[in-house]
Amino acid sequence: MGWNRKLLRVNLTQGTCKEEPLNMEWANEYLGSRGLSAKYLVSEIDPKVDPLSPDNKLIMATGPLTGTMASTGGRYTVTCKGPLTGAIACSNSGGFFGAELKFAGWDMIIFEGKSPKPVYLFIENDKAELRDASHLWGTSCWHTEEQIKADHQDPLIRVSSIGKAGENQVLFAVVVNDLHRAAGRSGVGAVMGSKNLKAVAIRGTKGVSGIKDFPAFLKATTDAKKVLADNAVTGQGLPKFGTQVLMNVINEIGALPTRNHRDVQFEDAAKISAEAMHEKRPTDGKSHLVTNAACFGCTIACGRISQIDKNHFTVKNNPKYWGASGGLEYEAAWALGAANGVGDLEALQYANLLCNEQGMDPISFGATVGAAMELYEMGVLTKEQMGLDTPFGSAEALAKLAEMTANGEGFGKEIGEGSARMCARYGHPELSMSVKKQEFPAYDSRGIQGMGLAYATSNRGACHLRGYTVASEVLGIPVKTDPLVTEGKAELVKAFQDATAVFDAAGICVFTSFAWTLADVQPQLAAACGPEWTMEKLNAVGERIWNLERQFNNAAGFTSKDDNLPPRLLTEPAKTGPAKGLVNGLDKMLPEYYKVRGWTPDGVPTAETLARLGL
Repeated sequence: MGWNRKLLRVNLTQGTCKEEPLNMEWANEYLGSRGLSAKYLVSEIDPKVDPLSPDNKLIMATGPLTGTMASTGGRYTVTCKGPLTGAIACSNSGGFFGAELKFAGWDMIIFEGKSPKPVYLFIENDKAELRDASHLWGTSCWHTEEQIKADHQDPLIRVSSIGKAGENQVLFAVVVNDLHRAAGRSGVGAVMGSKNLKAVAIRGTKGVSGIKDFPAFLKATTDAKKVLADNAVTGQGLPKFGTQVLMNVINEIGALPTRNHRDVQFEDAAKISAEAMHEKRPTDGKSHLVTNAACFGCTIACGRISQIDKNHFTVKNNPKYWGASGGLEYEAAWALGAANGVGDLEALQYANLLCNEQGMDPISFGATVGAAMELYEMGVLTKEQMGLDTPFGSAEALAKLAEMTANGEGFGKEIGEGSARMCARYGHPELSMSVKKQEFPAYDSRGIQGMGLAYATSNRGACHLRGYTVASEVLGIPVKTDPLVTEGKAELVKAFQDATAVFDAAGICVFTSFAWTLADVQPQLAAACGPEWTMEKLNAVGERIWNLERQFNNAAGFTSKDDNLPPRLLTEPAKTGPAKGLVNGLDKMLPEYYKVRGWTPDGVPTAETLARLGL
């Protein structure tokens, strides 16, 4: 389909919805989704704006392959200045919402200002209007989706919404679509809440059109799907085990951050792994995992649908959570489990359900609980302050803190600020395992050195999806590199960061990159958008997006000092596993990375680099 060539501008202050032509000159330079929305954001807001003020903007954007027959073409992004980090935020989500936006005839929605009262946006093809959401405010994402479909008497409407977390400005609140898919990091849901925007509901019946060369597109997408099907990861591992296939693997190589990164291996990893999700429970004879699930147009189907044990203490008296619903991904299982020393799979699923229901990022939530548990064990936090005993390993504390944070009650309000602010408040900023105030995902960078550099330099704060060197360092994709050395990691990280920017901008899932390189994406884009989309052009687009995001952050006040890791990872050696005795060698990798990027020793893109990329 390429582009619909139009966007919707919604002024929440004035209550207006206006159609605008898409800037095709920018589309030619930034492709779509993450890239194009970043260009609009950078062009329209002051980088120093307060993220929760009406002057911040929130952009929902599709890519040129969103809504097409390209495998995984269901992605969309939510872009704004992030309240958790103060950096550029771009969160990516699957499900069916992105494709529906495209089917309604739009490439992008830009929200600006703040509504005087709660509203939701309703789009039906060309028609867009703001509707009263007073009856939805204070309710969950699950209730909001159900109620909007009932109000419009249309079960086929696709909904993206915030729960209580977004309304209460939890700084890691997410935007949830299709009940358990989420634009999940940096607090985009809090920005939506700050604007009194409860939801976006879309019904699109226009379908797709405008593919430049349809026979070529049919061939390119068919060939690319075969590559996914024939690959061991995308054809077998992810469909059967989901991302959770990594739990035991990462634990074995000594890179599973445990108890707030004090340890690199978790003794109960097997109990919360993909394999455990398949096993029959001794309590009721049923397995935790019900089935796998796919987003729009996806031929991988890595999603998990799980059913919690009805006799588990978390749900015993709460039938609302007994049904089959979105299950644990690897990052969530790690953050809710190993990060806190909790080996109770059902408790992890309960916390995960609350994150889906009320719209919270399970990575930042779980990692913040891990920091709180360490402060509690040190005696810095007390039972009186927290409202409960909170030692590492307590499934009861995890469940209770999930409820408190989701509902904005008691100590949950402090958890909702993220670990950086919480740890600083109690005099131990070094215990926040974060970069740019965003908590780490599930890889310890003492055991996977490249990930330390990827975390430190990520434009949206600590993130595995901005440069997933685990593919190379652990899985040998596309080439095997040694996870325990620093040599060559600067080039590796840059290559992954630039390529990922293209996958995101195209509107496809980054998981395809386990099997595809840009050489598999290029023919699909060339057939959809035009022959000018060569490999050379795609490589330039990826690098251009990365440098544009960097420019925004530098203008927002970030410097090379923010490209850092917590002292624990740089000074406390791993205690066990293959990385035993190692710390992360960021000091060796970072100067090399700046050089490879064409930046100054202070991490600023040089005039030559900017000129070369048209910035």
